[in-house]
Amino acid sequence: MTQRQTDHFLPAAFARGLLEETRALRAEPSPEGFTLRTLDPATDAALLHSWFVQDYARFWAMQDYSIEQVRAFYQDLVDSGHACAGLAYCDGQPAFLVEIYDPAHDELGEHYPVRAGDLGMHIFVGPPRVRISGYTRRAITFVMRFLFDRLHATRVVVEPDIHNTPIHALNRAVGFVYDGQAQLRGKTAGIAFCTRDDFVTATLQEHTA
Repeated sequence: MTQRQTDHFLPAAFARGLLEETRALRAEPSPEGFTLRTLDPATDAALLHSWFVQDYARFWAMQDYSIEQVRAFYQDLVDSGHACAGLAYCDGQPAFLVEIYDPAHDELGEHYPVRAGDLGMHIFVGPPRVRISGYTRRAITFVMRFLFDRLHATRVVVEPDIHNTPIHALNRAVGFVYDGQAQLRGKTAGIAFCTRDDFVTATLQEHTA
């Protein structure tokens, strides 16, 4: 993502549903140990900026943003009524950012036949205070459960940069199947899909390995 986009995200009703669910989850720790709340651009921009300037954040394409630019970007996203962003916590500390969007109204939707119930997802895991084996796997597992169980997605779609090797491995670990590439603004993306069945199978394989 070298050029971030805020238009054409989730319908407003779906966005409101996400806000309600994040409030509910705040007091309900998940099996993975995370809670989730809605993003507050005014108070969270400095934290996100400190994450985005890290070396590993180059694929997020906001390394050159100032704190004010980060705040403005996410304020536009939140105010649009069609965008969803949440901040997850682990042990009381900020852990990762998640964005959710409707591919039918996104650039990605021009590159594959969108189905009803498809949801697009972006995740950015913050720098860990202590390195814990399997931490990012736990984070994306939490997000996938949220999308399927709380937002009733039938399929999750991701479009990472083809050069972002770590995220491809993580995606495959939770059940994503890659199906071609697309030239998006600023990147060549690998398009991958994950149904609930794909996710459940991958989760069972992890537990029985």
